[in-house]
Amino acid sequence: MRKIVAGLAISICGGMLMSCGEKSANGSDSTFTKADSVTDRYLAFQDSMLQSWNVMINDDNQKIKSMHDLLHELLVITTDERDQLTKYEEQLDQLTRLRYTQKSMGNADVIEEYDFASTTLVRELIALAESQAEYPKNTTLQKLVEDIRLADERVNNYREGYDLVVIQYNEFLEKNKTYLKEANREDSLEKKHLFQMVSVE
Repeated sequence: MRKIVAGLAISICGGMLMSCGEKSANGSDSTFTKADSVTDRYLAFQDSMLQSWNVMINDDNQKIKSMHDLLHELLVITTDERDQLTKYEEQLDQLTRLRYTQKSMGNADVIEEYDFASTTLVRELIALAESQAEYPKNTTLQKLVEDIRLADERVNNYREGYDLVVIQYNEFLEKNKTYLKEANREDSLEKKHLFQMVSVE
């Protein structure tokens, strides 16, 4: 899975950069400058990062939705744990608000706090679901548990894919500061943060 995500990130980025190169080589406009080419590549990197980020966040949103669905299913089949399930629902509602952004993830504590809250909820909800007497015969519970578990396993793979794109983007900024300034992109020269907890080769 990790190789697939990493390959996807590289191919997305590479495809966009190749298309930009083709524009430069085939264009008939002789006034197309190096700054123009750099700007095109810069915008392609922006698109690639956004796509990688959105895929990751959308998958995390789906995991949270599955956790909500699991809680709903547990509320239907059990009556003696409603108070605890209500507390889990409140914690789950807070989870999205706790989640890092591309800017806030510069603070490692923000990521660690979110990961701790998310991992704790995943572990406890799965354990609670699997402890139900109905679990072996309840295919809905089983599917939700499997969906949550698989999504949780994908987290680091998506982060690695995002980091791969960001590393290339940051290197591109470093090498092309002069041209980006010439193209009036000085306000966009800030490097993006990495998850850094993922080993990127």
